[in-house]
Amino acid sequence: QVQLVESGGGMVQPGGSLRLSCAASGIAFRTYAMGWYRQPPGKQRELVASITSVVGKTDYTDSVKGRFTISRDNAKNAVYLQMNSLKPNDTAVYYCNRVNNPLDWGQGTQVTVSS
Repeated sequence: QVQLVESGGGMVQPGGSLRLSCAASGIAFRTYAMGWYRQPPGKQRELVASITSVVGKTDYTDSVKGRFTISRDNAKNAVYLQMNSLKPNDTAVYYCNRVNNPLDWGQGTQVTVSS
């Protein structure tokens, strides 16, 4: 059974940091490029960071470059998102999934940036 479980969200003040984690099961994790997506209130889901399967090449949407860092641990079937210098418009539900042919979405983890 395929399962993606996100955790680590919360409420932080602008300028704060959070580290999100995603545990994957039921897939050949190490063979897939993985990504972190987010869906702000009332908006569509967008891909914000991705990491390739073996080499670990990373890519980011412009709005998070220099602030977010994606990483993965293939031995643990896990992908992480370190988020620094958080801004109010980073507020969203964050999800992990494959970059290509996304699987069924997990429940995500809520990130709220507010003073």
